[in-house]
Amino acid sequence: MKRKRRIQWYYSVILLAFGLTACQVKRPDTVISDAKMENVLYDFHIAKAMGEEVPYSESYKRVLYIESVYRKHGITQADFDTSMVWYARHPDALTKVYEKVNQRLKAERDGINHLIALRDNKPKESSPGDSIDVWRGRHICCLTGTPMDNKLTFTLPSDTNFKDRDTLRWTVRFRFLNGTPDSLHAPLMAMQVLYAKDTLNDMLKVKQSGTETISLFADTLGEIKEIRGFIYYPAQQSTRDVLADRISLMRYHAKDTLFKAPADSLEAGDKELKKEPVPGKPAELKRQSEEKDTVRQRSERRPRPRLRQTTEKQ
Repeated sequence: MKRKRRIQWYYSVILLAFGLTACQVKRPDTVISDAKMENVLYDFHIAKAMGEEVPYSESYKRVLYIESVYRKHGITQADFDTSMVWYARHPDALTKVYEKVNQRLKAERDGINHLIALRDNKPKESSPGDSIDVWRGRHICCLTGTPMDNKLTFTLPSDTNFKDRDTLRWTVRFRFLNGTPDSLHAPLMAMQVLYAKDTLNDMLKVKQSGTETISLFADTLGEIKEIRGFIYYPAQQSTRDVLADRISLMRYHAKDTLFKAPADSLEAGDKELKKEPVPGKPAELKRQSEEKDTVRQRSERRPRPRLRQTTEKQ
């Protein structure tokens, strides 16, 4: 009895192993492996994008770009087409390959956008969320007051992560290295926010070492278009450098809502009021109406001439 159960158990294990083997996807030897296919598709899509940028008169370059991908990976177009047919019939394998390809293409795109932003001196898009530091300039700067080194300026365009009624707080720590200058030659710190409807400005003088902050916000000026600012250090009679560091530009979203006053209830009530009829008995109202009609008819009648009787004296 035990021997029979053992034989049945062996058969069950063999059948299970056979079933698992049958369920596995069989890949022909002519199909490109996942790792190699990832590299081929990555270069293939870059070559396609490059080909779309060439003018019509140089359209032959599109074919050359694709053929260079095949030569780079040591395959032919037939090998690529055969592999793509197999991957199309097995979407799970193709999805895994394309997930890795998309990650690499996205990283490449972000790197290129960063280089373009550095070339054009334009910051990249700010991070979403509340209490975010959107500063994209230098975090430390030494100003000497000379014409070539007397100011720090920035221009920050808004993006989709900026909201109406945001508070912008620019903070800079100043440290005078060779004594504090007089008030006439003190550094100036200013910030300007351009809104859809108006502009807000603020400026202050830095008279001693320490942290200075400028905060600007508006409730009813619409969306933010651009933020500008500068630190200007006038020419000094003697060498007095100032170090500006720990620079940040914090953005805070408004968490409350604006209160809209309702319309005047008295005016609204006057418009909605309707005249109500004066209550009364129907018979009495009818009698009053008939009396008014009778008086009106009498007044409208033309008076008849009357004969005046005369008495003769006899």
